[in-house]
Amino acid sequence: MRFLEDLPAATPISATPALKAVAAPSDRLAAPDKAAMDAHLARGRYGDFTLTEAIRPGWQLDVVPHAGYRHDSYVDPQSGARLPALIAAVSSEDLFDTFLELLSPLGDSCDVVLESSHECTHGHVDHTREGVERLVLESVLWEYEDLLLNDGCTGIAVLHPELSLEVQLDEHKLLVVYAAARLPFERILKGRGLARDDRMRFVSQGEHLHTSHARYARQFAELAGRLGAD
Repeated sequence: MRFLEDLPAATPISATPALKAVAAPSDRLAAPDKAAMDAHLARGRYGDFTLTEAIRPGWQLDVVPHAGYRHDSYVDPQSGARLPALIAAVSSEDLFDTFLELLSPLGDSCDVVLESSHECTHGHVDHTREGVERLVLESVLWEYEDLLLNDGCTGIAVLHPELSLEVQLDEHKLLVVYAAARLPFERILKGRGLARDDRMRFVSQGEHLHTSHARYARQFAELAGRLGAD
């Protein structure tokens, strides 16, 4: 198992989440000794919220993980066009099911981008497959649930082949939706018991650590091969 500090968020094919800044706490905690840090990294539960193994907040706890979602948007830096977005944090026991449910508004066929930072110091490498039947995709992804949830170097974006619709499960295990009409996706999040909080901060916005393992790099390559993603 290896820990990686502050990797950038996985980037979807169309846009980068416009995570609006919210002030972090000003108080800083003293640096921990090894035992304290090990205990911190072993902690996966904060109240009712359980993290996957992919990510841990930094020792300073700039952001305390909790479930919820917020409205956001992506603004194209060249045209100024704005694309509405939803960003959600979901407890690990519900995360994969919620991700798959969010795919249903994309229709029967979709494009897929698998994102890997296993061999990258900065950024990530994209592997793309166009024209996958959504039900076939979901069947394959079920076989790789452990990889998608617990590897901090793997992300996936699923897109409508023609419309500006995209659902992402990123390396921080956040769910990001880009859609001009957010309501169908927001209904799914609310149906999962998530509350909207537009001042919500996410673990990616504070100091944090990603975890990965050599077996996940192998599984990622296998998944890309199964999907025919180049």
